Amino acid sequence: MATIKFYYRSKRENAPITIRLIHKKEFDIFANTQLRIDKKNWDTKNGKPKSKDENARVVKTKLVDLENTILNNLNTEYNQGELIDKNWLTYQVDLFFKRVVPDDAISEILTDNIERILATSSTRKNGKGGIGISEGRKKNYNALKKIVIKFQGNKRLKTKDINIKFKNIFLVFMNKERYSDSYSLKMLSNIKTVCNDAKIYGAEVSPQLDKVEIVRPKNKYIIYLTPQDIEKIENASLNNNALENARKWLLIGCNIGQRAGDLLSLNKTNLVNRNGLELIEFQQDKTDKLMTIPIPPNTKELLKSGFPEKISVQNFNIHIKEICRLANINERIKGSILSKETKRKESGTFPKHKLITSHVCRRSYATNLYGVMPTSMIMRITGHTTERAFFGYIGKSGMDYAQQIAEFYSQMAVKENNTPQQLTNKLKAI
Repeated sequence: MATIKFYYRSKRENAPITIRLIHKKEFDIFANTQLRIDKKNWDTKNGKPKSKDENARVVKTKLVDLENTILNNLNTEYNQGELIDKNWLTYQVDLFFKRVVPDDAISEILTDNIERILATSSTRKNGKGGIGISEGRKKNYNALKKIVIKFQGNKRLKTKDINIKFKNIFLVFMNKERYSDSYSLKMLSNIKTVCNDAKIYGAEVSPQLDKVEIVRPKNKYIIYLTPQDIEKIENASLNNNALENARKWLLIGCNIGQRAGDLLSLNKTNLVNRNGLELIEFQQDKTDKLMTIPIPPNTKELLKSGFPEKISVQNFNIHIKEICRLANINERIKGSILSKETKRKESGTFPKHKLITSHVCRRSYATNLYGVMPTSMIMRITGHTTERAFFGYIGKSGMDYAQQIAEFYSQMAVKENNTPQQLTNKLKAI
């Protein structure tokens, strides 16, 4: 029959207690419980705490529970032929104190669940309905893990800790760390995703998890190139081939309204002719949607000499800032730029060329064509699925809309041979 004994084996005044497991002549093994007690409160003769103070009584109760738990597990696993050694004993101690979880159970530690998602990323379903999380998504989870570790400090956050109170404290932390509102909410959304994934496998989550609402912030700064800006870019005198190449990509991008990843992946194989129409055809990387875009006349002119040379999004961003600077796109507008000192985006008023990024292509296309081309057609090209999302995306002010409505009234008045005021009276009467 197996027996368990406890020892205080240190010369220090406070130290962890050691456990010893003995079974006939088959094994005699030791492990550190990491359960600490003062030396003065240890009964060496009986191998147990003296019941003199509250802490000693608590430790004594835990040691009794630990002994019973290990002996019960030993009876089961020894009979099943499990190897009983120091590793087994250490694992049982850690399991009792919840420093590890059973092999067939899921951890409730938040960072463990982030790691589990990363470890199984190649077999997970992605947003396109396929298998395998994208490299960008994995990078996102790695960033999330670092943020959670910094946020939690010495505490180990559990999935059940993610509630409304956590949301508020976390967003304050992210604000102090000078992350943008959109990035902070994105990380919070990722935390919810991790918890919901853990819940599927049996981890405990907070009853408030579904009430942790993620409200997408409105675009603070909508940066786009006006037709006048684009004309300046076309006429700018550039001083090297890299900038010439990037300018060509930029102008094509403003003409076809696609994300940088899709735009910069295009080549001559994407040019097709269907029913006499010259088209650019490709599959969007983010949505997996097949896009078929008629080639605008100005793009045809640009493509007479073929597509520009391949360029990374990072280099594209660097070059188009310089192109816009050389094109004298210097109007001072509100926006945010990455600070070299803090590595965070800083808001302020800057020359427009400093705020230009690859995203300007899609936004310029949508903004400049709004009111010229039917909105549904623009949305088909940009990939927006709702008008609400589209209108929050384009750079149109209330005055722009008022001007378009006024123009609509004038056009209707011409068609019906009415003055604008007569038409307004008719509309009111409807």
